[in-house]
Amino acid sequence: MTSSELWTRANAERYDAEEAENSSAEALGPTLDFLADLAGDGRALEFAIGTGRVGVPLRERGVPVAGIELSEPMAAVLRRKVDEATLPVTIGDMATTVVPGEFSLVYLVYNTISNLLTQDEQVECFRNAARHLAPGGRFVIELGVPPLRSLPPGQTAVPFDVSERHLGFDTFDLASQILVSHHFTRVGDDGHYRRDNSRHRYAWPAELDLMARIAGLTLERRVADWTGAPFGQDSANHISVWRKPS
Repeated sequence: MTSSELWTRANAERYDAEEAENSSAEALGPTLDFLADLAGDGRALEFAIGTGRVGVPLRERGVPVAGIELSEPMAAVLRRKVDEATLPVTIGDMATTVVPGEFSLVYLVYNTISNLLTQDEQVECFRNAARHLAPGGRFVIELGVPPLRSLPPGQTAVPFDVSERHLGFDTFDLASQILVSHHFTRVGDDGHYRRDNSRHRYAWPAELDLMARIAGLTLERRVADWTGAPFGQDSANHISVWRKPS
């Protein structure tokens, strides 16, 4: 067990509905194109596959996909969509769990490496990716750039969503590189809100590059989004690709 907070059955049952916009064919198209191109004719392994938001449609593209998932309730929702023979999932953490075989692609999307709350565990996640990769294979991470430029002196909170049905903001502990995402979500039309929060360890792109070096991987490409837009000093997110030497 790692320091990742465990998704509960209640979280799992509402996850797909809350992520419906990000799960549409239009939204996922560039992601699937990017990952399928890197996988080529090989197999792909998704760390923290969750309910299969990305893994299931990638499998439908013809890429053989396997997954590792810490939360049994999340994996159970995935299993309603596809059987074990078609998309095998191993219950365990993404830093140490090993599955059989080699892969041309290991990927970790949607800021999920930040679920590992220590630097040591994030380094082990890179090592685990390298362990599964065939020579010449790639490890891909999607992660936000810490929005610390938005923090004036003395401020510790940054809003990321203010809408009719949801208020979201992050609070930061700069010494430990821990952020807490706070969510107030409107439930129904009677004025009630559900409150959730989750802890994350943020990391800069350069820190991830050092983790990759420790794991024997080298940076091949970094872009701002799944369409391949250039990454620059004002980019809010990055897609990074590291390669295992042939």
